[in-house]
Amino acid sequence: MTKLNSILTLALSTTILSASMAIAAPTKTKSDKLAYSEQLLNSPFSSWGIDPSYKKGSINLKDSWKKFKKQKDIVVAVIDTGIQFNHPFLKDNLFVPEGATSATNYGLDFSQKSILKTPKDSHGHGTHVSGIVKSIFPDVKILSLKYYNPHASGQANLNSTIKALKYAVDNNVDIINYSGGGPEPSAEEKAVLLQAERKGILVIAAAGNEKSNIDQRENAYYPASYGFSNIITVGAHDEYNQVIASSNFGEKSVDIAAPGFRIKSAIPGNGAGLMTGTSQATAFVTGVAALIKSNYPLLNYDQVKNIILSSSRKVQKLKGKILGGGKLDAARALEVAGFINQRLYPKRSRSVAKK
Repeated sequence: MTKLNSILTLALSTTILSASMAIAAPTKTKSDKLAYSEQLLNSPFSSWGIDPSYKKGSINLKDSWKKFKKQKDIVVAVIDTGIQFNHPFLKDNLFVPEGATSATNYGLDFSQKSILKTPKDSHGHGTHVSGIVKSIFPDVKILSLKYYNPHASGQANLNSTIKALKYAVDNNVDIINYSGGGPEPSAEEKAVLLQAERKGILVIAAAGNEKSNIDQRENAYYPASYGFSNIITVGAHDEYNQVIASSNFGEKSVDIAAPGFRIKSAIPGNGAGLMTGTSQATAFVTGVAALIKSNYPLLNYDQVKNIILSSSRKVQKLKGKILGGGKLDAARALEVAGFINQRLYPKRSRSVAKK
């Protein structure tokens, strides 16, 4: 069974911006009381998707940070093309289940005949996606799981995907970010994702870049089209909140839209670059989901998914193409999450016993 991958369409849209850049550390500021430094919103590795000056197009991240208080570390498995382990923007975010992170242990590579602990990113896509997640949640823990081999067949890449998914599920990660996919379903992939659902692991999946309406069965894109309760399917919009030309769409099948046009993020070589596609949009949703899970760790995957979708900002341009015409809004998501968490898990304080 062949599984085509949308990553192949992204290489042509990559633009290298810089080979070496300084970054700001995530620190608290007294002036605006943000959870993280406002410098991060405009860092050399961050995009218009989180820039406060893009009030209509961005995800409103600055206001979400004002509502955020980290309660728990969150591990996001990024199943992709690997990562640059010593990239200045990402090196402190790498997570490995066993041992310490190092040049010989910074994730897992399932794309070769034998599994390696060095998922080197020769493509750039995985580093770019990871950078987007980090730009939204600076303290996120990233488990890099490489599945993609440009010289392998579609079936071989699918087999590697399934191994990576299984590893993430077996290790009980909090969230899985998977930006690949293809037009054919896989029984093995479906079984692993159902296991993730049973374990309560949220999966953020790209809608795909075939310019198609995936509400129509003949245009289905997997795993986004499995329709499981733990999957959020993401389409891409531009700075003007329009679905980008390459993005798949579907008012029933695509749960939400997020920034996906000329997104700046980290790329191999210690630099930053631009990429376009639903892969980039997916990473934005993953970052917000990680923020919610970190601030409110008692919320389950179903609650986090419903919070992200119900808090989405309705945009007329997205209606008919995205479920409810909704685009990602981080601040509204954190606000709704706080309300839901308080209703479900109210804080109970001690009081003087009545006589």
